[in-house]
Order: sequence, then structure tokens, then C-alpha cells
Amino acid sequence: MSIIHDPADPAPHAPLPDAPEPGILLVEDDPGIARLLVEMLAGQGLRARAVGSATAMDAVLAGGGIDLIVLDVMLPGEDGFSICARLRAQSAMPIIMVTARGEDGDRIAGLDIGADDYVTKPFNSGELVARIRALLRRSRMTAAMAAAQTAAPLRPPPLGFAGWRIDLVARVLEDPDGVRVALTSVEFDILAAFCRHPGQVLSRDFLIERANGRLAGAETRTVDVHVSRIRQKIEPVPHEPEFIRTVRLGGYVFTPMVRPC
Repeated sequence: MSIIHDPADPAPHAPLPDAPEPGILLVEDDPGIARLLVEMLAGQGLRARAVGSATAMDAVLAGGGIDLIVLDVMLPGEDGFSICARLRAQSAMPIIMVTARGEDGDRIAGLDIGADDYVTKPFNSGELVARIRALLRRSRMTAAMAAAQTAAPLRPPPLGFAGWRIDLVARVLEDPDGVRVALTSVEFDILAAFCRHPGQVLSRDFLIERANGRLAGAETRTVDVHVSRIRQKIEPVPHEPEFIRTVRLGGYVFTPMVRPC
């Protein structure tokens, strides 16, 4: 992971308003680069620490206090792709992956296994800070909205489809056996849009809008990647999807019957 400091980068920011100072975990095996990143993020009002391996990362996460992970692809032992896939199966914590410039395959692979964003190296330090802050804002807005809706007297009921249960307020998805299935924020927003509009053809642009700004400026190909990940988690046979069907030149249609449950 290498960085470029831009003298025009904004002055240090205060911590995000009305929230404790966020915790950032950098998984980077180069001590020099890790130290520079920690200092740079601290100067921007972000509480950061660095580790050099998956084992050290697991120990830090077990102690709590981490809100976002910046994960390099090339690491000793377990690599970034494997780590990202493992974390995403357990948690919706925001993950930014760092890949080599021009390696489109790495970026697509990172999205495909659950990364929320990526930066290419060498990267501008201001860009990394901006991406971190954007993901933290979205994560906290989602949590605040869920908390507010949960406290509301008229709580909309969960929805059910083909034995599955999705709670749009608590943002929880359970399979037919009652086991929770981890989704990223974008994946949940897209699946929620499908469940709110079953049997309707939803365009990729519509799904981008329904992702609460998380896909702002995204290409339609990015939507396809997220839909593919959802299929991997809910379809009986992902390569022959029954629930989310592609409509040529139209987008997607969600075929199951959806009912309150």
C-alpha cells in the first residue's frame, strides 16, 4: 500500500458530529506505510491503528471499538480477499480494499466478495479520508434510521418470501431455517427494493437510487455485481436464479410472492 500526500488536502477535521471518535483498523504489513497512514488519519480526527496480519486483526476486532477496516490485498499468510470474504460472512462492518493500479480484476473481485469500496495504489491521502468518512456517515445514518424506526409506535412488519424473512427496520435477513444471513448495506437496500416491488421490472438506475446514495455515480455494472452477490446468498441454484431474474434491456424482476409475516 503506497500513498501520495497532496499539499492541497483539507485541513484536519474534527471527529464526526454527535458520535464518538470513529475507530479505523488498517491491515497493512509494511510498518512504514502503516505508521504514515495512522498519523495521517489521526490528523484528520480519526482514531486509527494498524496491524500486519489476519491473526493480529482478529485479535483487535475481538476487543471491539472498530468501525471500519482498510484492507490491503497483498498480505502475508491469509490475503485480503480471503479476509474480506470471512469478515463479510460475519459482519456488515464497512471494508475498503486497497488494490494495485489498473488491476480491474482485483477491484471486481473485491466487490464480489463483499467490499464496500476500494482505492487503487498509489492513492491520494485525501481521497482515502473522503472515502472513509463517506462510509462512516452512511453506516451511522443506517444505524440511526433503524434505531428511530424501531422506536416508532407503528413498526412495519417484516416481509416473507419463499420461506425467507426480511426485517426492513432491524435490517435483518433470515433464511428458511431462521439463520441470519449477513448482507452489506448496499445488498440489503437492493433486496429491500425487490421485496417492496415484487413482480415489477426494476431498472439498474432505480436500484442505484434505492441504495440510499451508497452507489452514487456508480456504473450499472456495479449493480450487477451486487445482484450477483445477493443471488449467491438467497437463490437455491445461484447460476440458475429463480428469485431475481434478469430482464433483457430492462433490469431485474423479483418473482417470489412477498407477504407481511
